[in-house]
Amino acid sequence: MTDNAHFVTKEYLKGKIMTRPVDANKGTFGNLLAVCGSYGMAGAAMMAAMGALRSGVGLMRLAIPESVYTVAAVRLPECVFHPIKTIESTFSLNNSTEVLKLSKSASAVLMGCGMGWNLLTSSFTERIVERCTVPMVIDADGLNCISEHIDILKNVKVPVIITPHPGEMSRLVGISIEEVQSNRVECACNFAQKHGVITVLKGSGTVVASPTGEYMINTTGNPGMATGGSGDILAGITGSLLAQGYAPFDAACLGVFIHGLAGDITAKQQGIISMLPTDTLKNIGKAFCFITDLHG
Repeated sequence: MTDNAHFVTKEYLKGKIMTRPVDANKGTFGNLLAVCGSYGMAGAAMMAAMGALRSGVGLMRLAIPESVYTVAAVRLPECVFHPIKTIESTFSLNNSTEVLKLSKSASAVLMGCGMGWNLLTSSFTERIVERCTVPMVIDADGLNCISEHIDILKNVKVPVIITPHPGEMSRLVGISIEEVQSNRVECACNFAQKHGVITVLKGSGTVVASPTGEYMINTTGNPGMATGGSGDILAGITGSLLAQGYAPFDAACLGVFIHGLAGDITAKQQGIISMLPTDTLKNIGKAFCFITDLHG
């Protein structure tokens, strides 16, 4: 199936980068609401938010459990915070009305990073996915939370991008990780078409598949990025681009390329053994400049 594949490259993306008008304001570049984090997993929410901020979103809003608000607020002065009073430091169905109200003023929603996977978060996530009225990126625990009722994606009325790693994809489709990895393109394409969502199957040669049957294979990234937190940053980048008004498929393709290229630049600086996900944040800007030739 990969014989006729298109690949995500600088040339493919160069004409897709939106220009920034000189009279722009923060409202010009979108409003992302990230619903992320839980007690013990504040870092995932923060890395997602930093990935979004470095990718140019106009306003970054973070809905997080009240229990982790203080530590996140110290690290993220650029964010607007919505501390949510939760049960047992995790989101539950009781929080869905408040979060859905917050989402109405957003241009996109990101949910799942570090949110936790349990009965409380599962009922909460299903309600948000069913009723959200703006485009969504669902990552990590957000995917785990809907894995037992995955058909709810078929009834979503807004564009959705999902970003599973092979283990999460295995859970979503009910086959082994080995089976997922043995035919990554077919697996991603089948899921995208069956459920009507943009599917980003992460890993070496990340696959971006569309419900229409279109797919792309990313050409950036390296093994140094195979560490906890890397996916949170990718989710933040993708959510940022979606909030800025990029078409969902373009947001996904640009997101994986920028993230991987930032990782490649970081690998040259740090080496693949010692590089951290947060090191890549500093190179997201360089990745954008590479595509647009701003620095040669």
